[in-house]
Amino acid sequence: MSTDDKRIREFAYQIWESEGKPEGHEERHWEMARKLAEAEALAPKKPPKAAGSKVAGKTTAAAAKSTDGKTQAAAKAKPAAKAKPAATAKVVPPGEKAAEKKPRAAKKPPAN
Repeated sequence: MSTDDKRIREFAYQIWESEGKPEGHEERHWEMARKLAEAEALAPKKPPKAAGSKVAGKTTAAAAKSTDGKTQAAAKAKPAAKAKPAATAKVVPPGEKAAEKKPRAAKKPPAN
């Protein structure tokens, strides 16, 4: 069995499961799986991100030394800031009016 056949089988199984494992829809599931596998094979591959790769963080021993001869290994970079979750919209029950937001006031320049 080729890797393409295995991928189609995986897609068909996922589709079958996602639909609640119905009986009698095998042909449709296999056709959908074939199309997904074909689209996946034709999609361009994304190159790995430079910031997250190990290659981007490597330096040579000569580049790691500062002008006073000490290595920069002791100097640690700040950890990346955690991403804040997106604000969730409030759900307004049917028949109720959504509360209007007040516009923010412009910031005043500091007094001298």
